[in-house]
Amino acid sequence: MAGSLGGWGVLVTRPDHQAGPLCRLIESHGGTPIRCPALLIREPRDWAAALVVFDGLADCDMAIFTSANAVERAWPPIQQRGGLPPALEIAAVGKATARKLAQFGVARCLQPESDFSSEGLLALPRFQRVAGQRILIVGGENGRALLADTLTARGARVDRAEVYRRERPTADGKRLLERWARGEIGAVVVTSTEILLNLFDMLSEPGQDYLRDTPLVATSPRTRQTAAEYGCRRLLLSENASDDAIVSTLLDLAANPSSVQFGDAI
Repeated sequence: MAGSLGGWGVLVTRPDHQAGPLCRLIESHGGTPIRCPALLIREPRDWAAALVVFDGLADCDMAIFTSANAVERAWPPIQQRGGLPPALEIAAVGKATARKLAQFGVARCLQPESDFSSEGLLALPRFQRVAGQRILIVGGENGRALLADTLTARGARVDRAEVYRRERPTADGKRLLERWARGEIGAVVVTSTEILLNLFDMLSEPGQDYLRDTPLVATSPRTRQTAAEYGCRRLLLSENASDDAIVSTLLDLAANPSSVQFGDAI
């Protein structure tokens, strides 16, 4: 991955504990990462329901992990109960989730081949034949209902284990405005729709105007569409949510900034 970001400031909105690798990669290509976490990951309000489900893992046919946070938060109580049953199938919504599972010793898991989303997972042949099977979805509180609703409609018995909750943080809006006014923020990276919506809520009206006029890299068509609906005018879509794909998109933009005109979405 050749090229240089030429000192560009890139607003990185991932949760702070997950932003380090992307920030280091941006720096290695001559950019200046500007951390602005637009999502906080907290303990769930109540572990009881999730622990009951984990006690019955041996009765499940499959466990779907919806995020790397879900893996990280669920792993300690699962290990306390003897680990994952050998016959349990494991699925991951995206590459980051699969990588986190691999860190904990899960070498093989079902995952989408290209569309790293709930829709991509549901399109796999394995998920067309789930009638009568018990499937556990491990994720955060108030997550998308698409997986559970679709699998239930296909005849599966679906349980949920909510192992974390998401909160919107506060931001130093004045400092961000000053950096935008000085031309220090050349691009913004948003890796989920919730992060995008939180960012809008965290900014004042002048900050929202700056955001709408700044090249914004989204990692899913759904997030890009939401950004367009909120008035963002310079939208780019990375191939996936990996750090390499995000920085590759930023490098393409830095090499040819005029390629993204106002109103474009590529």
